Amino acid sequence: MTAFSDSSRQTYAPGRVSADALDPTRLVKRSVVVAGHRTSVSLEDAFWSELRRVATARRCSINALIAEVDAGRSGNLSSAIRVFLLLNRVKDE
Repeated sequence: MTAFSDSSRQTYAPGRVSADALDPTRLVKRSVVVAGHRTSVSLEDAFWSELRRVATARRCSINALIAEVDAGRSGNLSSAIRVFLLLNRVKDE
């Protein structure tokens, strides 16, 4: 569906999950493609999960959803994504 890279700082230990990996407030930087250009976006894990949920519900890629947000934003992309998800969540309820 969508490929994006996770460049968060997480060490791998077989059979163990770090406390950071379970923290929904952990900031995760991922590479995405917006308007044909690769850029990185830093969001908390909780927002990445919600972004995935919305993209799945709309049957589009995460990149396409971020491109939609990007087209209508006036400020920081990460902040615009958070606001978009918050407003989208309110509409779903």
